[in-house]
Amino acid sequence: MRLRGVGRRYGLGGPWVLRGVDLELAPRTLLRIEGANGSGKSTLLRLLAGIDAPSAGRITGRPRTAYVPERFPVELPFTALGYLTHMGRIHGLGRAAAEHAAARWLERFGAQGHAATPLAELSKGTSQKVAVTQALLAEPGLLVLDEAWTGLDQAARAELDRAVAERVAGGGTVVFVDHDPRRLAGAEDAAYRVAGGRLTPVARTAGSRQAPAAGPRVLIEAEGPPGAALPSALPGAPQPLPVPAVADRTTAAEGVAAAGCATAGDGAAVADGAAVAEARGPLTGAVPPARAAVADRTGGEPAPPTRSAEDAGCRRVRLSVAAAHSDALLRALLTAHPPWHIRSVAPLPAPPSGEQSLPPGRDGGRTTAPPAPGDPGDGRPPAQGSSAPDPGAV
Repeated sequence: MRLRGVGRRYGLGGPWVLRGVDLELAPRTLLRIEGANGSGKSTLLRLLAGIDAPSAGRITGRPRTAYVPERFPVELPFTALGYLTHMGRIHGLGRAAAEHAAARWLERFGAQGHAATPLAELSKGTSQKVAVTQALLAEPGLLVLDEAWTGLDQAARAELDRAVAERVAGGGTVVFVDHDPRRLAGAEDAAYRVAGGRLTPVARTAGSRQAPAAGPRVLIEAEGPPGAALPSALPGAPQPLPVPAVADRTTAAEGVAAAGCATAGDGAAVADGAAVAEARGPLTGAVPPARAAVADRTGGEPAPPTRSAEDAGCRRVRLSVAAAHSDALLRALLTAHPPWHIRSVAPLPAPPSGEQSLPPGRDGGRTTAPPAPGDPGDGRPPAQGSSAPDPGAV
């Protein structure tokens, strides 16, 4: 997707909110937009999402897009599930698929108990969960988030962090604004600042892309074919850790099996990417379903492999990653070419006293922006093309 000379102003002869914006958005990238209140961040996001049309310049190559506005309209005459099903249909899903996706995402955000509640009766936090859910239903190619974490509880914020990592790992582009500068710190591929109506890149120091994100972390041990290089741009900027000189032998319960590498015996199965991506072990402490299933199929006692990774000459790595990005990293490893095979996934010890995880976001700090979708007096024409459905215009 490309923006060339894009500008936006409201009304004939009105002042330019944005002018001369040139930007390229590549797949599998996470972009942060920064700027002071009223600088035009929300206007830029509306242009990216296709909710607004540029007053000057061109936007081309927009993929299927979803958008979480700064303010979510709750006056619509729907229940939470009814609204999400309707939005899923707008995104192109069939009714059954839309209902299934809505129920799954409501469960992930801990809001399944409010599926039958009218939107007008939802709390602010639950309304925000619905707003986020409608944007994630159909796995958009471009996800635009305007202060989407504001109002969410700590668990839901972590779930949104995870969803963002999954979308990027799945080939999507995510552009976000958040008042907390630590939000997804170290995971973004680039940052831009809006000031004086212009968009400029934020300078990065060498290696800043690899700065570890705050919060609980997970240790992932994986094996690849001899001489294999790790895939580039892995989700969550994982940190490599030393590999012990003498490694434990791989077990079938850890989901390791590969032709030419460590081969599991006695009917053990490989942990596939979809199963591991759904695993909740890193955040809950439970055994990931994919690994538990392997143990079940071997009678509860995992059988040892016929040979170890060291015997086969496989490359072994140990990666530390923020728990919110662990599932996306697992999927990226398992679906790489050639694929990597997961030996184990385990939580890392909490950081020493004095090193704090990312704190809960604040309820305040919203930016000043033009009227949002569904607000009285909005009246701005939507852009043409593959724009995001306006969450308030249903």
